[in-house]
Amino acid sequence: MSGGVDSAVAAARAVEAGHEVVGVHLALSRMPGTLRTGSRGCCTIEDAMDARRVANLLDIPFYVWDFSERFKADVVDDFVAEYEAGRTPNPCMRCNEKIKFAALLDKAIALGFDAVATGHYATLVDGPAGRELHRASAWAKDQSYVLGVLTEEQLAHCYFPLGDTPSKELIRAEAEERGIQVAAKPDSHDICFIPEGDTREWLSEHLDREPGEIVDESGDVIGTHDGARGYTVGQRRGLQLGRPAVDGNPRYVLSIRPVSNQVVVGPKERLAISRIAGGRYSWAGEPGIDPGVAFSCDVQIRAHADPVPAVARLVEIDEAERTELHRADASHEIVVDIDLALAEPLLGVAPGQTAVLYRGTRVLGQFTIDRALASAEPGTELHVEEMSVAAPTMSV
Repeated sequence: MSGGVDSAVAAARAVEAGHEVVGVHLALSRMPGTLRTGSRGCCTIEDAMDARRVANLLDIPFYVWDFSERFKADVVDDFVAEYEAGRTPNPCMRCNEKIKFAALLDKAIALGFDAVATGHYATLVDGPAGRELHRASAWAKDQSYVLGVLTEEQLAHCYFPLGDTPSKELIRAEAEERGIQVAAKPDSHDICFIPEGDTREWLSEHLDREPGEIVDESGDVIGTHDGARGYTVGQRRGLQLGRPAVDGNPRYVLSIRPVSNQVVVGPKERLAISRIAGGRYSWAGEPGIDPGVAFSCDVQIRAHADPVPAVARLVEIDEAERTELHRADASHEIVVDIDLALAEPLLGVAPGQTAVLYRGTRVLGQFTIDRALASAEPGTELHVEEMSVAAPTMSV
């Protein structure tokens, strides 16, 4: 129970369905006295009090579990390390993977609970081969993307009571009817441990900021920056370039080079991607798929992005072609190519983003992007220069 309206209604529906429900709020902040400011921040002391009031209304036991140490190690420190390596991480994915459906779920099962229920908008289906994760009934509110890190074994112990509700407005109306005080509480935005919303300023307090060069793809210096780690692929604003492009068009960040401390910029068309590669992959179940044989799927690279058609297959890593981006113990990778006959190239793909694979509405699995192949120049890879943090590789 986060203290928000979604988890409050999810708990109420679980009680109404006849389950024995216990409310749990996760204390994740290293500063427990932190208060919430409007829609900024979450997991604050104010949120904990809101969650307790809902639990009292529902007449269910309520506990606060302190996972702040685990959260710092698995989410915050990982976030910093990824930016230090020139990546743009998704901390919400890491939190779901490492905290809500690993640390929390493991503790719940150890205590004898059957499942963890949350206020996520996603649908669970008991299929012939096990539990399946599908999109919510309304794609506009669908949150299956951020749940793509869940494995088939974890899904067997999940419960998402809001999956069939088509809008947040209906959830708020239901909460008001139930007398839940947080019915009108604003949704949380931004990264929860950066409540001010200024990621670059926050990173400057956790990473050394060293001035360096902004270069074009030919290596010509066209500007300077005050710290490469504050930039992300696809960024246009704040570049402060010394001279305009020859064609007069704006330039975008194409890649970050942590070792040489350079930011590479170029035209928008160079952001178009036909293949992406990455690691940290997991499966949410394989519906009759032999991953060693090419299979069709859709790939989604952001929470609110449109999925695009792709073809994937699992291949053995050729030792002669192994790069620093492959983990030493990784023996296979998944290669997935965007079907450009059916879809536009992906734009602004940044290392560190999560790509989730779907078949129809069903989630197949996910991976973290390490590098990308540009559509504009076949055979030219972007975003891999001098990557300093290696990862197991899954290619798309």
